[in-house]
Amino acid sequence: MKNELKNIFLAGIGSAAVTYEKASKLVGDLVEKGKITVEEGKELSEELKRNIKSTTENVKSKAEEIKPLTKQDIKELLEEVNFATKDEIKVLNEKISGLEQKVKSLNSDK
Repeated sequence: MKNELKNIFLAGIGSAAVTYEKASKLVGDLVEKGKITVEEGKELSEELKRNIKSTTENVKSKAEEIKPLTKQDIKELLEEVNFATKDEIKVLNEKISGLEQKVKSLNSDK
């Protein structure tokens, strides 16, 4: 579970890095075309860096807050979604076997 969270976190950082790269390229293109000034481009780049850093820190702190699931947590989740327990399945299998025996005995009496 911890590895999955780590992978999700790393994927988030990776996507943020790709987003930053694409946004930086867009800012560069706008500066080249004269749509924004070099100073405005620098400001946008700095704002992007701050936003990505802030988002990364938020995600990291939330990932650290996540605790591993205990057996009790898993049991409660399974009960909540109404999964059958091994014992319940065993009882049902015994009932099915009993019914199959009755059907066989009824069929053999004919």
